[in-house]
Amino acid sequence: MKNYIIRRVLMLIPILLGISIAIFLIMQLIPGDVVSGILGIEETPELRAMWEKKLGIDKPLVTQYFNWISGVVRGDFGESFRTGAKVFPEILWRFSISAELAILACIVAWIIAFPLGILSALKRNSFIDRIVRVAALLGVSVPGFAFATLLILFLALVFGYYPPIKYVSLMQNPLKNLEIMILPAIVLGSSMAGSVMRMTRSSMLEVLRQDFIKAVRAKGAPERITIMRHAFRNASIPIVTLVGMQIGILMGGTVVIEQIFSIPGLGQYLLTGIFQRDFPIVQGTVLFMATIYVIINLLVDILYTYIDPRITYS
Repeated sequence: MKNYIIRRVLMLIPILLGISIAIFLIMQLIPGDVVSGILGIEETPELRAMWEKKLGIDKPLVTQYFNWISGVVRGDFGESFRTGAKVFPEILWRFSISAELAILACIVAWIIAFPLGILSALKRNSFIDRIVRVAALLGVSVPGFAFATLLILFLALVFGYYPPIKYVSLMQNPLKNLEIMILPAIVLGSSMAGSVMRMTRSSMLEVLRQDFIKAVRAKGAPERITIMRHAFRNASIPIVTLVGMQIGILMGGTVVIEQIFSIPGLGQYLLTGIFQRDFPIVQGTVLFMATIYVIINLLVDILYTYIDPRITYS
């Protein structure tokens, strides 16, 4: 296991290097440039040359890339072209917000998906199973932005409630923070729950037909032990895979939901950087998201060995 983890960590280097090159080149292809956006109608050749030198974009692309990636290796993701603020501390602060939202969304999703998915498998082709399958289909079919908009309208028109606009941190006011985060967590969690519910149902159905489940029941094991300790554990490999992918996506793929609910997370930070052609923000944020995603995949692979002892890495 130790050797496997070391190999996987070393594999991060070429993966992240390739991602860094790709995002750097893509940013060069985006129409428009940051200097024109900063200067506006006051732009002159002299001012433009001065700003290009100040931002370091007057150098060849190869030089620009190596200057940026060498700073990343040292923990310096550069400074925002617009504000001059350091990018990495801003990424860490906004990541804490996105991580909190992702955790709440996962809690909402798992509370809904696991019990209903297991119940649907146990009550196959019953009325309950049909309801659960329809609910799961709605969860994966309804776009998050549409559900978020409808939820806000429903609460406003029926109860006269409007979500808070100004963000308050968890340390500053936990209850106010929960009020801000709960609605987007419900929206994201509902979408996650649909996929996890369907995967849980299909995996449980496959395992419940296995001979070892019949043997466990024949030995007189309580149904709760049979379902949770034997059936669900053996069915959890594909479920864990799906959940790991969803968590990785949640860490940076909540741009629209963060925008709707005015949450200053990592997705909103990335969107702002794209609109403003702020290269250090976009490049640093995408590279950070990619790192988190790869690390989560590594943790999921390691978790396999604890779920199923037959899986070993050498």
